[in-house]
Amino acid sequence: MLSSNGENLLNAGADAEARRTYDAFAASYEDFTYQYMYERWTGRLLEQAEAAGLSGRRLLDVGCGTGLSFISMLPRGFEVTGCDISPAMLELAREKAGEEATLAVADMRELPTFGEFDLVWAVNDSINYLLSVEELEATLAGMRRNLAPGGVIVFDVNTLTAYRSFWSEEVAFEHGDKSFSWSGKGSPMGTETGAIFEARFEGEGEGVEPHVHRQKHFAEPEVLAAIEAAGLRCADVAGEFEGDLGRPLDEEHHTKAVYVCAAARSLGTAERSASPSETA
Repeated sequence: MLSSNGENLLNAGADAEARRTYDAFAASYEDFTYQYMYERWTGRLLEQAEAAGLSGRRLLDVGCGTGLSFISMLPRGFEVTGCDISPAMLELAREKAGEEATLAVADMRELPTFGEFDLVWAVNDSINYLLSVEELEATLAGMRRNLAPGGVIVFDVNTLTAYRSFWSEEVAFEHGDKSFSWSGKGSPMGTETGAIFEARFEGEGEGVEPHVHRQKHFAEPEVLAAIEAAGLRCADVAGEFEGDLGRPLDEEHHTKAVYVCAAARSLGTAERSASPSETA
């Protein structure tokens, strides 16, 4: 655990650091997460979006990584655009999706306007790699600019329970011809609300590169405030434990919080404008 004030840790190189982390993680990511049930999780999130009124099938996946967060949406009939800060991650996503998805390099903190989407989401704790409330607000505002009228935004964040468990543990395992070591620097007894947590990733095998992960915990009150500041309204908040969702959110039990949002009002043309995307 580094600090309870994420803003003091930010610097001009934060975007480069995030890109280096994800580029280094790309070749190991799917081996490291091979037990994660992505199709089940995206199905759960889709149910939440549909309960909030989702009707269309245009998806913008923000921080899409290697594509595991959108690949199961293609057979469900979704037209997918995905973006990520890491070109290395996107190359692996492109190997899966081929021409079925449009992929672009983009930093979620400065999200271009790719179009109008019925569903915009950022899942699998990508939001926690934002290290300040200001970055969270900027990301949510960018997601809102890409939202079609009547569209839905879904994102998840890690809870204190996640940082008191996985982010506070030493984990080592093998998969295929690779071995991995995850060294969480949190504390199971003393994690602070709003703190920034660190973990070191190492291993052996082709493409395995040592690197450091940093995430910020976002408590429910500051997430709700950021949602409002971005011109959104929160339609639902749920907590996740072992793949199932429940309410109310309980940070002492749930490992993730899931937020479902909609635009508080319609956007004008000027608000939707942004710099062109850099396609990969």
